[in-house]
Amino acid sequence: MNPDNKKLPSDDELYNGYLKGDAKAGDELMLRYGDLLTSYLFSFIGDYHDAEDLMLDSFAAILVKKPKIGEGCFKAYLFKTARHMACRLWRKKLKQNEFSLPDDIISEEVTPERKTVIDENISSLHKCLNLIPTQYREALWLKYAMDLSYDQAAQIMACSKKKIDNLLANGKKILRKELEREGITRYEI
Repeated sequence: MNPDNKKLPSDDELYNGYLKGDAKAGDELMLRYGDLLTSYLFSFIGDYHDAEDLMLDSFAAILVKKPKIGEGCFKAYLFKTARHMACRLWRKKLKQNEFSLPDDIISEEVTPERKTVIDENISSLHKCLNLIPTQYREALWLKYAMDLSYDQAAQIMACSKKKIDNLLANGKKILRKELEREGITRYEI
């Protein structure tokens, strides 16, 4: 909660302030969305350092180019920009066949045996997610990993709310089948 009981500036107010030369407004937008955007990007590419780099690149693309963004659309515009960058990196990594789990996201307190099980489960989940069509995978991440509303997910994916609903329902069915093929029967989607 805001200790001064002041109303926090909206994204529009901050972005417009940045456009008028207030660099602190751009910093505030990065503080507001940096972690959330990094998590979203990590869900796509599975590498925390790449996700951080893409988060910075996404903000840089907006803050340097200073595009005209509709009222109330900054967050969606930011995530859409990040999505395009992540897709480019994803395609590049698919061509290079680079998939790995960064060691820094696993606790050092985990036993080697437990780490092996975690690695296998994460590897299976990534494998299954990679087998489902991109639109399903993205809709699942936006809704469940990023906890976005149907409207927000629809705006980011440039589709209708109904399409998001269909993508989620069908994506869960397909993911369940893929997980079962991998022998993973205890999951919650």
